[in-house]
Amino acid sequence: MSDEIEIDTDDLERRMEGAIASLRTEFASLRTGRASASMLEPVMVEAYGQRTPINQVGTVNVPEPRMVTVNVWDKSLVNKVEKAIRESGLGINPQLNGTIIMLPIPELNEERRKELGKVASQYAEHARVAIRNVRRDGMDQIKKAKGDGMSEDDQKFWENAVQELTDKYIGVVDESLETKQSEIMQV
Repeated sequence: MSDEIEIDTDDLERRMEGAIASLRTEFASLRTGRASASMLEPVMVEAYGQRTPINQVGTVNVPEPRMVTVNVWDKSLVNKVEKAIRESGLGINPQLNGTIIMLPIPELNEERRKELGKVASQYAEHARVAIRNVRRDGMDQIKKAKGDGMSEDDQKFWENAVQELTDKYIGVVDESLETKQSEIMQV
């Protein structure tokens, strides 16, 4: 009889942490009306025969609260970087000044703020689903362990542990969403 069957909650927690990290990255790319270098992270540029992150073809700076600049290192890539920003869906109109691309961040209108709030909610829901999938994997491990001789008391203990972990991380997602939505709605 094996009373020492344990479920690897550290692995489950690490995977849930990954879902939160992914959510934070997605939230950082959402424009809130303030300039931020991280808003350009998802933008990929066709450079040197492959898709390259924008921060690997130039320096991204935030000289003022409503301006982001990209100083492109290779003159031949300036137009490609401008095109990538224009087509990224950020709603920013790049302005060229030699090898420097200036991105004035326009004031968000009410309709755009609500739209961004919905996008933030979708990102949060994706993170919740990812966390629930990790929970399901944990519960599957417990069922398998029960088949391998885990006692019912141990089964209940591990199910509660996995559920507590899930509740904790769902709470983090909800809290992050609330913070991001209030940031978006701020005028």
